[in-house]
Amino acid sequence: MLFNTMKIESLRAYLLVWVLAPLAGVILVNVFYSYQAASHTADMVADRTLMASATDIAEEISVIDGVIDVQVPPAAIEMFNTGHGDVVYYRIHTRNGQLLAGYPDVPTPATSGREADPIFYSASFRGHPLRMIALTHPIVGADEASPVTVVVGQTLNSYNDLVLDLLQASIGQQLILLIVAAVVVLVGLRRGIAPLLQLRDAVLDEKRDALDPLPAASVQTELRPLVDALNLYKRRVRSQMAAQNRFIANAAHQIKTPLTLLATQAAFAERAKNQHDRKEALGALQASVRQFAHLVNQLLTLSRAEPGVRRPRHERVDLAVMARRVLEEFSNVALDRQIDLGFDTAKDPMIVTGDETMLREMIVNLVDNALRYTPVNGTVMVCVEGRDDMCVLTVADNGPGVPPDEAARVFERFYRVLANGGEGSGLGLAIVQEVVNAAGGTVTLATPPAANHGLIVTVAIPRTIDDDDLPTANAVSGRN
Repeated sequence: MLFNTMKIESLRAYLLVWVLAPLAGVILVNVFYSYQAASHTADMVADRTLMASATDIAEEISVIDGVIDVQVPPAAIEMFNTGHGDVVYYRIHTRNGQLLAGYPDVPTPATSGREADPIFYSASFRGHPLRMIALTHPIVGADEASPVTVVVGQTLNSYNDLVLDLLQASIGQQLILLIVAAVVVLVGLRRGIAPLLQLRDAVLDEKRDALDPLPAASVQTELRPLVDALNLYKRRVRSQMAAQNRFIANAAHQIKTPLTLLATQAAFAERAKNQHDRKEALGALQASVRQFAHLVNQLLTLSRAEPGVRRPRHERVDLAVMARRVLEEFSNVALDRQIDLGFDTAKDPMIVTGDETMLREMIVNLVDNALRYTPVNGTVMVCVEGRDDMCVLTVADNGPGVPPDEAARVFERFYRVLANGGEGSGLGLAIVQEVVNAAGGTVTLATPPAANHGLIVTVAIPRTIDDDDLPTANAVSGRN
């Protein structure tokens, strides 16, 4: 939790912390166990010294003329003189508690029946903590006074100093290990981060095109996902920049002529000398403005349909329901132009997966294109049906159609069949093709078999089969 809240700017420092922090934790645990080991060692040294002292004292006890004689050898006390100022306390008493030598109030071990011999224990005497031993020793000729108990205790000065010395040595070794590990880790991090710094230099290299892909094979395996992500991002940027450049080029090329025409019509209206000429010029100017607005909208739609411009969307769309709503919007246009607009669809939902907004723009452009080129009293028929695993949308009209030798070019941007006239921008079918391609479908053109004119546009998009949970679209059939 601490490292999650800490903000470390340097990656090298961040990695160093995460490498050394667990190592420091291990060292702390090791120090704890080192303290226990040092205490155990000090216990063994102190207990052996006490055992040697008590044994020396016990071996010097004898019986002279029926009296127990106790002679404490100087060596038994001198062996505790280690230069740490320890004080030695002792007591020697018989089995029935008679004091033979030493301090009468030296604490003895609490007996609990069957005890080990000798007994090592800790006690406090005259304000000093002691490490003590109680050793029983049989005395020949002592009769009922035998065995004799020898109690020896030593203050803990030398004991504590020994523990401290052992612990300091262990801690010093651990610190040296930590420092060496830190140096090794720093050197390793420096060498390990070098490929990342080289990758940074490659990205910032002024001699390289900023959008050129980086070679993924020249970096370590761990860095390849990063290089792949950078290359994918660069491809997206290149695609978006190419789409923007195409849009700017198309807009500059197509907007220049309408703007010139608008300026000419406005100048003509300004110079008109009578009301009739001025009204006629203003009417032409309004018509040009409408056509210009339509061109701008088509350009914007085409820019959105460009691959890589929009994030891919995977929405479930009922194509029949969407086509019916589009036709409802165009019903007044069909009535104004006296065109018979019809719609037919199957009863089952026609579900496809794609960008709902762009699929709607596709249908709008197909219907608008058909209405623009269909003459007065003509017919436009829209049909949505399922064929195998495809959802098929057809828009048929009895307009002039497309000559066979120009059928392949009508999907080009700004291409218009000059013989057909009309107010189109030449972008409708180009938009349709971009949307259909993004949805994984196909679009084809055909002429009605019973006539030598007219046009049938067929769009086939993969149908989404798992549509049981969707409501059934209302079938709309008939003519407006």
